[in-house]
Amino acid sequence: MSDTEKSFEPAIATPTSRAYSQYDVHNPPTKPTEGNWTRFVCISDTHEHEFDVPIGDVLLHGGDLTHVGREEGCRSVLRWLSSLPHPHKIIIAGNHDLSFHDGWYQKNYRTWHREMEDTQTIKSMFTDAGAKKANITYLEDASCEVQVRPGGKSWTVYGSPWQPEFWNWAFNYARGAEAEEIVSKFPKADILITHGPPHGVLDQVMAGLNVGCEALAARLPELRPRLHLFGHIHEAHGLAVQEWEHAEKTLTTEKNKVELAEGVPHTIFANAASWPMGKLVREGQEFGAGAFMPIIVDLRED
Repeated sequence: MSDTEKSFEPAIATPTSRAYSQYDVHNPPTKPTEGNWTRFVCISDTHEHEFDVPIGDVLLHGGDLTHVGREEGCRSVLRWLSSLPHPHKIIIAGNHDLSFHDGWYQKNYRTWHREMEDTQTIKSMFTDAGAKKANITYLEDASCEVQVRPGGKSWTVYGSPWQPEFWNWAFNYARGAEAEEIVSKFPKADILITHGPPHGVLDQVMAGLNVGCEALAARLPELRPRLHLFGHIHEAHGLAVQEWEHAEKTLTTEKNKVELAEGVPHTIFANAASWPMGKLVREGQEFGAGAFMPIIVDLRED
């Protein structure tokens, strides 16, 4: 088998899902042909960078659209997202998108900005008629539904920009009671998008610590989304799968292909951070390439 063929093998393969982290972005693997499938293309932590993104039915962005939430950067991001051909684009903010955090930003903007950005103008860019025309849906502790074909499955998507306290950035919550209060409001959804990861899942920083959210990890056995997209921890980019019949173990795939049998309930986790960082940089230093490519997840419309 050639190296090209090997790169097209899914890292995760089940009767109802396929997930790819390595492939040719200009010639990505095709969707399964048996039954109806939806292709989700996952990116996060793009920080105003532009790069090649494979076509798919739904583009998901896990936050950190910008460097520090300036209007100029937001307009640049909006132009790029609008230029992408995906019929549906669902995005959230992250801790770097400072001006998206209304209330907090007005109190803290001086740390990064000489003058306060107009938060209403910035957020309206991503929610107005122009954004809708570009197929962009912005979620902030909110849900939407997306259907990629007439009569097809209506996927429920919930998006939240929060993460455990991380210096004095936007959308922070304290671990413990505050985290539990916020996460307790997450509804069940087919697709969950959070900026930060759950504890113990693709959340290890270069120092070796797992810094994901304990409250989110504790809630996931109840929520059981088909796909959970996040970013934030750039160096932990990759895929993992959780078999809910064996809820004590999460299987990080790294280089190993994971295959599950029919009927096994599971969640695919995708840390789709696009900013190169950590040991994975050796495998591809281009932004949005090498070890930091967009992640493709195909889900069967059951």
